Amino acid sequence: MSESSLRDRIERYYATVPLLFSKTEKFGSLYLFVRKEAGSPYYGGPNHARPVSASVTPTAGDIALVRARQRELGVPESFEWLAEATPSMRGRIVEAGLPVAERPLMVLDSHHRLPPQSVPEGVSIRSLGADDPALSAVLALPELAFGDEGTAVGPTGRAELESAARRLTADGTVATIRPSLRAGHKTLVAAFAPDGTPLAAGHYHPAESTTEIGGIGTLPVARRQGLGAAVMAALVAHARDRGVRTVFLAYAEETVARIYARLGFRLAGTTLLIANQPARGQ
Repeated sequence: MSESSLRDRIERYYATVPLLFSKTEKFGSLYLFVRKEAGSPYYGGPNHARPVSASVTPTAGDIALVRARQRELGVPESFEWLAEATPSMRGRIVEAGLPVAERPLMVLDSHHRLPPQSVPEGVSIRSLGADDPALSAVLALPELAFGDEGTAVGPTGRAELESAARRLTADGTVATIRPSLRAGHKTLVAAFAPDGTPLAAGHYHPAESTTEIGGIGTLPVARRQGLGAAVMAALVAHARDRGVRTVFLAYAEETVARIYARLGFRLAGTTLLIANQPARGQ
């Protein structure tokens, strides 16, 4: 696959997969994804805006209208786009006073299948259904993983996970995600300790034979055991078995990128987003 074809696939994915969970509102040369139902998550991140077309440069007025609508909706003022597809947008966003962050993309070539990764004795890896009793804990895990940055072993463990899982059940987050799992719009995979405690997790949303893998996180107390890589390999295998050809991801830390590179991922572009907007993939 040529780099331009790959970029087109990723750009179509970014334009298509949010429509599983949202509708679009048009503001000049920008689309804003607006959730169809209150709390219905797209990756767990906020409503965000992206360019309608790479050939049209968003104006200051377009950006201002989107930001006003986001404030009206009570969501963060967030934008996300593929740098190579719409290079002119970065300048407009900076001129509007919003800080821009880069998230390099990595892709796994379509012929590349990841072998299963070794895990500690007794650890099992499986996908989760909508009624899985471990669902709330698995959904809570990335928040704890990303809240303790880096790859070093940390103190956060089972007690914090149980507390976070109870909160996600009580606030309705778990209930809003179950329909996406039942419909096959979202796939969750996790690594479990022998006692059933989730230790690492990740997910993907497929669309048009393409998917971005996200939310790969390991409970800090369980780091440095290869669990994130094992979950990644299981997600890729699950996606490949269901006809997904293009698998890509975004990363924020070089230490994580080196792990993905060892698995066979290569650099393939850059996603730009507002620096302080909540992360997708939670």
